[in-house]
Amino acid sequence: MPSGPMSLPNVITIARILLIPIFVLTFLGQWEWRYLATAVLFGLAAATDWLDGYLARRLNQTTPFGAFLDPVADKLIVVTALVLLIAHHSNIWLTLPALVIVGREIVISALREWMAEMNRSVAVAVSLLGKIKTTLQMVAIAVLLANPPDFGSVWVMVGYVLIYVAAFMTLWSMSVYLGAAWPTLRDSFNSSKGDWH
Repeated sequence: MPSGPMSLPNVITIARILLIPIFVLTFLGQWEWRYLATAVLFGLAAATDWLDGYLARRLNQTTPFGAFLDPVADKLIVVTALVLLIAHHSNIWLTLPALVIVGREIVISALREWMAEMNRSVAVAVSLLGKIKTTLQMVAIAVLLANPPDFGSVWVMVGYVLIYVAAFMTLWSMSVYLGAAWPTLRDSFNSSKGDWH
C-alpha cells in the first residue's frame, strides 16, 4: 500500500481536519440534538486520532508528513472545541482550565520544534503521562459538548471536574517536558551569554 502523503493513515487525518467545520456548524445550530451530535462528532475525531496512528504503525506507513499532520489535526479539533465551550458556557470556571490546556499546547509545540532544530527531539517525545492527559481531556470535552451549560446537571459537573483534572495533568506533563528539555535550554542559554561578552 502507498506510504506517501496520501497513504490511508494520512487520508484519515485529513478527513479529521475536514470534519472540523461540520463539527462547528452542528454545535452552533439550533437543533435539539446538536449537543449529542457534536459530542459524537468529537468522539469520532478522537477515535480516528487513535486509528490513524495505529494503522500507520501496523501498515508500516509512518511518514514525516503524517508525523507533522497528526498532532496538528489533534490540536485543531481540541482548540476548536474549547473555544466553542468557552463561548457557550461563558464563565471563568471553564475559561481558566481551557486556557491552561491551550497555553500548554502552544508552549510544548514551540518546545518540540526548537528541540528538533537542536537535534534533541527524542528528549521531549510523547510520554505515557501525555497520553493519559490527552485521554482525560478528550473525555472531559466530549461530556461537556454533550450537555447544555446547566450547573444543575450532574453530567456538566462531571465534565467540569474532568476538565480540571485534565488541566492539572496538562501542567504536570508540561513540567516533565520542560525538565527533559532543561539541559539543552540551559546549555543554549549559557552559550548565548558567552556570545554577549
